[in-house]
Amino acid sequence: MKVTLMHHTPLDVCAHAIRTCWQSFDKSDGGGEKDRALIDRVGNKYKHSSTLEHLVYTFYIQGISRALLQELARHRMASLSVKSTRYTLKELKNTDPFDLDDFKGASKFIVLTGNEDVDRASIAALNNLQALLKKGISNDIAKYALVECYKTELTWTINARSLQNFLTLRSSKSALWEIRELAKAVYEVLPDEHKYLFKDCMANLSE
Repeated sequence: MKVTLMHHTPLDVCAHAIRTCWQSFDKSDGGGEKDRALIDRVGNKYKHSSTLEHLVYTFYIQGISRALLQELARHRMASLSVKSTRYTLKELKNTDPFDLDDFKGASKFIVLTGNEDVDRASIAALNNLQALLKKGISNDIAKYALVECYKTELTWTINARSLQNFLTLRSSKSALWEIRELAKAVYEVLPDEHKYLFKDCMANLSE
């Protein structure tokens, strides 16, 4: 799994939106300590969290399973642009079948769990899909044989309010192990000056 932060809204934009309500622009310090404290006070402590929607982040997320992708789809107020199976399954078609113990080789295409029985079954399913593709079956039909662990990637855009919700829920020990890893990776690539808005959301990660 690899997460790259591609874009983020500067904090002063959110502070400006908050100050619009009270016309207190003269008290701004251009995204400095005063504005940072204002965003935390209004957005977090006073729970006027709609103001946090002015902060938007775009991530490039690579090497996650389609099982995790389904989990991401459950989060609202986020935009996903996902790698297409219709156009990209040729990368699997043009390789040789994998030995059931070739975990390293198969990991190019699937997310491994560490459970060898499950991972061998996933490799067998991967080989079955590849055989269908080599028969000339169209990607649109063959992709119905995709396993949940098949790797994908996406560009993901989400506002700070929704990201707080995501990090709170998905850092929990009850969350899918893979999405817990994603929550941690997303938090780690946030700009340092933004992390204070999300620090409390990660409290469950150490459990």
